[in-house]
Amino acid sequence: MAEQQHGTHHVVPTRIYYGIFAILLILTGVTVAAAYVDLGRMNTVVALAIACFKALIVVLYFMHVKYSTRVIKLTVIAGLYWMGIIFALTLNDYLTRAWGTFGQQVGLQ
Repeated sequence: MAEQQHGTHHVVPTRIYYGIFAILLILTGVTVAAAYVDLGRMNTVVALAIACFKALIVVLYFMHVKYSTRVIKLTVIAGLYWMGIIFALTLNDYLTRAWGTFGQQVGLQ
């Protein structure tokens, strides 16, 4: 049987993985340090921004999306777009509820 070539695989040097691991550890420390600083409402924003950056690094390097084809990159982007739609719909439902009115008839009089 003839062997089929499914594309070339990019071999990432181990020093890149060690560097990414160090970056993730540093960003974890920054997240912990930011939790001890009183930024008011910005604490959550800062923590989520750092978490999104860490997730981006994991997706690009550990899931090898950086070295993948355009179809794989498009699939990742489509998945993120769909996740944004789901989050927007969930947030819309959450923000439009009448909290604290259980057992009462609101606006039906």
